[in-house]
Amino acid sequence: MAEDTLALLADCQLKVYKPNPRQYVAAIPALPGLEVWFQRASDVVRKLMYGDVDLGIVGYDMLAEVADGGRDLVILHDALGFGGCHLGLGIPAGGRFAGVDSLAALRSMPDWTPSTPLRVVTGYQNVARAFFAKEGFQHVRLLGADGALEAAPLMGTADIILDLVSTGVTLRENGLKQVDGGTVMESEGVLVANRAALIASPALLDVVHELIERFEAHLKADAYFSVIANMRGSSASDVAARILACPELGGLEGPTVSPVFTRGWATAGPGGGPAGEAPDLFAATVCVPKRKLYESIKALRAAGGSGVLVQPMTYIFDEEPARWRALLADLGLDGYVPGGGRVAAKEAAAAA
Repeated sequence: MAEDTLALLADCQLKVYKPNPRQYVAAIPALPGLEVWFQRASDVVRKLMYGDVDLGIVGYDMLAEVADGGRDLVILHDALGFGGCHLGLGIPAGGRFAGVDSLAALRSMPDWTPSTPLRVVTGYQNVARAFFAKEGFQHVRLLGADGALEAAPLMGTADIILDLVSTGVTLRENGLKQVDGGTVMESEGVLVANRAALIASPALLDVVHELIERFEAHLKADAYFSVIANMRGSSASDVAARILACPELGGLEGPTVSPVFTRGWATAGPGGGPAGEAPDLFAATVCVPKRKLYESIKALRAAGGSGVLVQPMTYIFDEEPARWRALLADLGLDGYVPGGGRVAAKEAAAAA
């Protein structure tokens, strides 16, 4: 997921500078003192656990497998918006599995006994062990493989597979199917930190605060367009009322409506208009979800809008991110103030 990670950082004005493509170390000029290392996904998690690195971006599936529920790591952001997939079961579509369309049906098959357990080939041994135990499977044997898991059932070396699934095309092309209840976990890119490092270093906490704020603001903005339309009305309140009457145009909090000063108004003198009237043309700005852009444009036109402009949004900064507050609570540092160091946290605790 290196390319997606680099793209997200660049979109957040945190471009990674890597002077040589063959190097494994780089920097983010906007965050002086922070080193960036390129490692395999499993090694990212291991180095976080060992304390060799402080922060990592990795798929949740690999984090769950390598960390295996340990408390050494903290998930700082669990939805970075890329690398979306799920861990799921792949079951043969025919033969004795032809009528098996659910996890319950697979579990209740009489085939699985101590001498003939359900053979599952997977690269996620820890995740698979926990999943089958939770789902009440009594006789399961986990097998390892480095690749081409989809071929194992056809070869007869395994009964089913447990692997990453994106579109499901590879499963179908190899005679496998997904079943109800067979999704083990959803996965996407996550930002993770070493717990001990966070507690020990105010400087690291400050970097984490900035990363969370930038990611949250950008990911929120990335789901919206800023739409501006010219609208005539007797007042800003009149225009706002017409916009708010349309469910598609609610925006984040509501529209921003401001007067448009035309050239004709400007030449009429300081008072504006032939008799000093205020202009009756307004610019209305609303944030609309990208997935509902066309419906919003039609609603704006129906409300009297014209000359509609659509602009991408880079950031939507709101109040302190909930993920940051949750992190401080998890670390026992509720009073921590970014940039204020441990003193601010101690003073807040004493005041409480």
